[in-house]
Amino acid sequence: MRSNPVKAALADGETVYGTMVFEFLSAGLPQVLQNAGAQFVFYDMEHSGFSMDEVKTQLALCRGLGLVPLVRPPDTTYQYTARLLDLGAMGLLFQMCETAEQAEEFVRWTRYPPVGRRGAMFGGAHDDYSSDSVPAIIEGAHDRTMVCVLIESAKGIANAEEIMAVPGVDVAHLGHGDLSLSLEVPGQTGHPALQASIDKLLAACERHGKAAACLAGNVQIGQDWIRRGFRMVSYSYDIGLMTAALSEGIAQLRTAEVGR
Repeated sequence: MRSNPVKAALADGETVYGTMVFEFLSAGLPQVLQNAGAQFVFYDMEHSGFSMDEVKTQLALCRGLGLVPLVRPPDTTYQYTARLLDLGAMGLLFQMCETAEQAEEFVRWTRYPPVGRRGAMFGGAHDDYSSDSVPAIIEGAHDRTMVCVLIESAKGIANAEEIMAVPGVDVAHLGHGDLSLSLEVPGQTGHPALQASIDKLLAACERHGKAAACLAGNVQIGQDWIRRGFRMVSYSYDIGLMTAALSEGIAQLRTAEVGR
C-alpha cells in the first residue's frame, strides 16, 4: 500500500501545498497538478456534479504519483465515507463539523473494528489491490487515511478546542465562506469577527498538535495565513486558476493593440 506523505509531513510540522478541483476532470489532471508542485488535491463532491465513477477514475490516476488524493463527500454519511475510501481516497474532508461528537463519529467511519465501524473488503482499490495480510492492510489504512474536518460555522469555532482534541482528527480546515455567513458578515474576510474566529481555530490546532488548513484565493492571502500558522494550503481552485490566468493573459495581449 502507498503511504501518505502529506499526513507524515503535517505530523512532522511541515507545510504542504495543493489545490481544490470543482469542475475540470481530465485524464491528465493529476500529473499536471504534480508537475506544478502540488502535494495534494481535494476533489469536491459537495458543490460539483462529480459522479462516483469520475472520482474513482481520478483516484486511480493518482496511483503511481506522489500526489495525495482527498475528497469532500457530497454529504457527511457513513455510506459516502466508506464508499469513497474503498474507491481509493486517502482522506476525506467532512463538511460543517460543529461538535466533538461529530468528529468522533467521522473518525470511527474511517477505522476498521474494533476501533471503528468501517466495513471490510480487502485487495481492492483502497489498498492498491494489495495481497498483504489483513492485519497489515488495516494498519496501513489507519496510518495513511486522513480525517479533515471543515470548521465553517460559529458553533464549530466555539467548539474548536473540543473538536481538535479528538484522537484521529488530523486537520481542521477553515471554511471562511460559510463561516462569514454564519457570523452574519457575508464575504467580509477582513471583518474582526471572522479574524477572531480564525485566531481561535489556529490556537486550538496549535494546542492539540493538529494542522490548520485553508483555501487561499490569492498569493497574498495565502502568505498571510501561512505566517499566522496554516500548514495545509490549497492555492485557489481549478475554476479560479483558469479564470485568473486567462483573464490576465488576454488583458496583457490587448495592450499590443495600442502599438498597431
